[in-house]
Amino acid sequence: MSPRPKIGLDLTTILESAGEIANKQGMQEVTLANLAKKLGIRPPSLYNHFDGLPGLRKKLAIYGIEKIYEAMANAAIGVSGTEAVLAISQAYVNFARMNPGVYEAALMAPDPEDEEFQLAGARVVDLSIRVLQAYHLEGDYALHAVRGLRSILHGFSALEQKGGFKLSLDLDESLMIIMKAFLAGIGEQQNFNEGALLTTETGV
Repeated sequence: MSPRPKIGLDLTTILESAGEIANKQGMQEVTLANLAKKLGIRPPSLYNHFDGLPGLRKKLAIYGIEKIYEAMANAAIGVSGTEAVLAISQAYVNFARMNPGVYEAALMAPDPEDEEFQLAGARVVDLSIRVLQAYHLEGDYALHAVRGLRSILHGFSALEQKGGFKLSLDLDESLMIIMKAFLAGIGEQQNFNEGALLTTETGV
């Protein structure tokens, strides 16, 4: 028996269902046919919400980024400084663990230059910059630091998902050690930059 169509079907409901497919079966199974079957509708009905499979993947990518942002933003509430950076880092990795398919989708938009996709990503960058403000980072250096943060979190998440950590060590403890080393490093680099600037200005 075919599943009964869901009442009040909207884009959010569609993307939640697509995310469930991605998480349980992998992104390769996120097709219009599979999604329509899960929702109990005919595939052409999905065209009312996006333009074919590329449109679905774009919307799912943006949905994934927005969910990552929500997880990080919620983790940052009521904390600041090092505690806030560690909290958003843990939230990012936890999201990737719990939503492997949606996380993968967030990284593979059909057109990374799409304005809507860029705006969603910018929210994550802005949040990261705000959280890192406790380290008094300015200008381009703040963006370099955000790149470093993203590289660590994505690299850690990707290695964990691919089974790259074989030793019987607590992964969350490893993450915290790595993040504290990163924060110590950017703090030291910022002190160096400020010292070099002071030397230049004073001629010493």
